[in-house]
Amino acid sequence: STIPNKIIGESKTIKNIISLASRAAKSESNILLEGETGTGKELFSEFIHQNSNRNNKPLVTVNCASLPDQLIESELFGYEKGAFTDAKSTKQGLVEIANGGTLFLDEIGELSIALQPKLLRFLENGEFRRVGGINTLTSDVRVIGATNKNLMEEAEQKQFRRDLLFRLNVITLIIPPLRERGNDILLLAKYFLTGKSSVRQPKKFSADTEKILLRYGFPGNVRELEHTIERAIIFSEGEEIHPK
Repeated sequence: STIPNKIIGESKTIKNIISLASRAAKSESNILLEGETGTGKELFSEFIHQNSNRNNKPLVTVNCASLPDQLIESELFGYEKGAFTDAKSTKQGLVEIANGGTLFLDEIGELSIALQPKLLRFLENGEFRRVGGINTLTSDVRVIGATNKNLMEEAEQKQFRRDLLFRLNVITLIIPPLRERGNDILLLAKYFLTGKSSVRQPKKFSADTEKILLRYGFPGNVRELEHTIERAIIFSEGEEIHPK
């Protein structure tokens, strides 16, 4: 079975997307993971990498939202010694480190328009230049992008290059929000309850608490559920976790 223990769920929705992901993993195509914040896109990138023919090589993750433009470029493509004031030596970029493996670009919708052509060129032929470098280098990676934006809409508003989008979304997988996963909410809640309890005998949810969990919409998805359970463990008294 290819399902890793990291993606927890029995619902039809999640099983369906896991099955699509394992089929997609076997291809060499670039993959775009779409879904709301907190749905587990990074877990799916790991799952795809682990079930691909590249799983003996690195999986390298870059969060495109957490770094300014200049830093992202030198992180991705590396830099030559003397390219800028602090460049005391040549540094390999993450596209080189991921050679033979998978490059996961999280929050790819945040990548600036200025950097998009450089990424496009890399996706087209595996070629790139280090910042401050004149030599063209190559690296063979499979790219997985993840976004909570609608990149089609972004492309229509000229916020995202259409040609880059079509390079990325050869396969698009839409990770379902938690509210569409039915009883998985309780499965995950119990998983977090056990995992985050410091005692051997974890607390239990009262029946009313379970009803509330199933009724709630979870705009922050699995991440929100995880933090909610963590707080409940700390603030609940006694063996049972009640609605309050």
